[in-house]
Amino acid sequence: MTQQFNSQIFAYAKQLTDSAFKAQSVALKGLEQVAELQIKALEKQSHATAQFVAEVFETRDLDGLRTLWEKGSALTREQAEHTVALSQEVIAVTQKTAETLGALVQEQQHAANDAVAAPVVAVKKAASGK
Repeated sequence: MTQQFNSQIFAYAKQLTDSAFKAQSVALKGLEQVAELQIKALEKQSHATAQFVAEVFETRDLDGLRTLWEKGSALTREQAEHTVALSQEVIAVTQKTAETLGALVQEQQHAANDAVAAPVVAVKKAASGK
């Protein structure tokens, strides 16, 4: 009886660690995707800002300042739009990760329920068979 109990505990512990490993892998993959999106956006915004600053240093007259003002406004608007788009992508990745983690939790719950129910059914069969 002790051997059967120990084997069930070890099987459940193995299943739990496998699920924890899968969950960690999913979470790290989602984190990696979010970081990659943010780094790409930072690179694009830095490049656009550097170009704008270069134009600022080259401006020498009032007409150049007016043009610069318009370009600055356009740059700000574009960066705001890119930030919104990035936020939407990050939310999509986060949502997908959360759904995957939820599926892993449900899988673990079903496996735990089956692991608990199987010995009970076996005991009931043994009791009714006697």
